[in-house]
Amino acid sequence: MPSNPLTDPDWAQKTVDAIDRWVGLVRDRTTRPLIALVRGIVFAVLILTGVVLVAVLGLIALTRGLQAALDAGLSRDAAVWSSYLIIGGIFLLVGLVVARKKRPDEDL
Repeated sequence: MPSNPLTDPDWAQKTVDAIDRWVGLVRDRTTRPLIALVRGIVFAVLILTGVVLVAVLGLIALTRGLQAALDAGLSRDAAVWSSYLIIGGIFLLVGLVVARKKRPDEDL
């Protein structure tokens, strides 16, 4: 039962405490899970961006390293297209392995 402000000297403090509890309850049930979700999404995007960046830079480094290695025995032009052919063949083999691992579709 609410207190009478004229007779209860702690009425203001009790009212503020009650409002503070309700605000805290609403914040705990709504804002905190939303903040955790948004943080998770942001960190996932950052990690995904980093992984893609490392993969692209690694592929560039692999291509340049292969070209430098092939350049010792071949002309520059032949080393370049040979490196593309080798890396393309590796990707083809990886794609074939992944395609074989795919489960056959169920009867549609």
